[in-house]
Formats: sequence, structure tokens, C-alpha cells
Amino acid sequence: MHSIKRFIPATFVVLWATGFIGARYAMPWAEPFTFLAVRFVLAAALFAVLTVVLGSKRATREEALHAAGAGILMHGVYLGAVFWAIHRGMPAGLSALIVGLQPLITAVLAGKFLGEAILPRHWAGLAVGLIGVVIVLWPKLGALGGGVTSATLTASLISVLGMAAGTIWQKRFASGGNLVAATMWQYVGGAALMILAALAFETHTVVINGELIFAMAWLVLVLSVGAIFLLMVMIRDGEMSKVASLFYLVPAVTAVIAWALFNEQLNTLQIAGMAITTFGVALATARQTKTQAEPTKA
Repeated sequence: MHSIKRFIPATFVVLWATGFIGARYAMPWAEPFTFLAVRFVLAAALFAVLTVVLGSKRATREEALHAAGAGILMHGVYLGAVFWAIHRGMPAGLSALIVGLQPLITAVLAGKFLGEAILPRHWAGLAVGLIGVVIVLWPKLGALGGGVTSATLTASLISVLGMAAGTIWQKRFASGGNLVAATMWQYVGGAALMILAALAFETHTVVINGELIFAMAWLVLVLSVGAIFLLMVMIRDGEMSKVASLFYLVPAVTAVIAWALFNEQLNTLQIAGMAITTFGVALATARQTKTQAEPTKA
């Protein structure tokens, strides 16, 4: 089991990076809150079936409420704000750059609310990782256009805070129960917020076609089930500052996928940025030596 767990971080990064595929195909055909509401309802239903099939232990009322709270922040606020900003014209590259602040914000919150000790080496890794992300995304920041407004910038910043706060909430209050049941309640919380937002702000116009169906299937099965479940495992078993640093790798992997699937340009500067980001994440996730980790006995 330990040998399998070693592959979880890399698998998570690759799966999470494919999220742009679904967003790219879905946004022309559905409004963001409506699309996410349907996505989260389907994901919640799938996890409800899994709890029955696997015979998972039911969440207590307190566990369900905490998981739903984490889901409101991690899924509803984070994805809702990101999709809304991009739908309103925010360039994906700039949005990704702002979201790239998440590991630093999470590290600060983890130190304050979880009592995690973050060494200077890990702070250095987070800083180097952010520099690498900027380099990877730099070519996408050339033409910002009219989509960069105070509203879209605020939404992007809210998304970062939502994801950081949600992962801290999950670690502190919702990591003790059954992961399958907890993830189901997360999507219940995220769906509730998106349904309310869709009813309040959208016309619910949806154009059903092959691209939209593919996007929905991909995002539900690969992201909402596969990637999120791996993230829950890492949050349960690891330090939040180190788990969050993995998000630095997502833009680099996304750039490689876009190059392979859509023939998007991948230049030498971006490749250098990927190497810098990888080095930064390695610093941020490096384990302490045994001497450092264990206090000396009197």
C-alpha cells in the first residue's frame, strides 16, 4: 500500500491538469454556475452509490456538516469563481497565475490554524515554485484584453482564498471519517451553493451537444471522482503546506498537455520554468531528516 501511495501526488497533478480540457469544451455551451451545479449533483450521486457498493461507514451529522462546509469552499467558491471569471473574459493564463498564489496562502493558514512548522527550506521552495509558475504562464499573459476587470480579478482572488480555506477546513475538521462518505457530502455542499447561484444570477441556458457531454463526463469522472479523491487522501495523510505545493506543477503539466493535444506553443522559456517549478516543489515537499524530525531524548 505504501508503494502505491508514492504515485498518488504525480497521478493527482496529471488528473488535475486535465481539468482545462473540460472547461475548454464546456464554457461555450453552458453558463458556469448551471454547469457546475449539474456536475456536482452527478458527482454526489456517484459517491452515494459508491458508499452503498463499498459498504462505507455513514458520516455522522457533525462530519457531514464539516465536509459540506469544506465542499462549499473547495468546490463551490473555488470553481464557481474561476469559471465565472473566465466566462466573463478573464484570460485563462492570468487566472491560473492568480490561482498559483494558493500554495503560499495555504502555507500561511496551515501555520496559523493547523500549527504546522514550515522550515525556511520549505518557504524557499514555495517562492521558487511561484517564480517557475510565472515563467511557465508568461507567454499567455501578452494580450490581457477587456476581460480583466475589478470584478473578474476579485473573483479570481476569492477562488484562491476559497480553495486554501477549504483544504485547511478539510484537514482540521473533516479528515477523521470515511473518505467516500465525506467526499459525497463535499459535493452536496458545493452543489447547494451552485444551485443557489444559478437560480439567482443565470438564465439556465444550456446547449446539449457532444462537446458538452464529453466535458461533463470528463470533469465528473476524472476530476470530481478521481482527482478529488486522491486530494482527500493526501490531505488526510500529509502536511497541508506540502500538499498545496503540488498545485504549482499543474500549469506546467497543463502546458505539456495543451502542446500534445492542441499543438499550443511550448517554448524554451516555459520548459525552463517547468524545471524551476519542479525544483521548488521538491524543496517545499522535502522531508526533514530523522535528526530534525525527532527531538533528542534527555
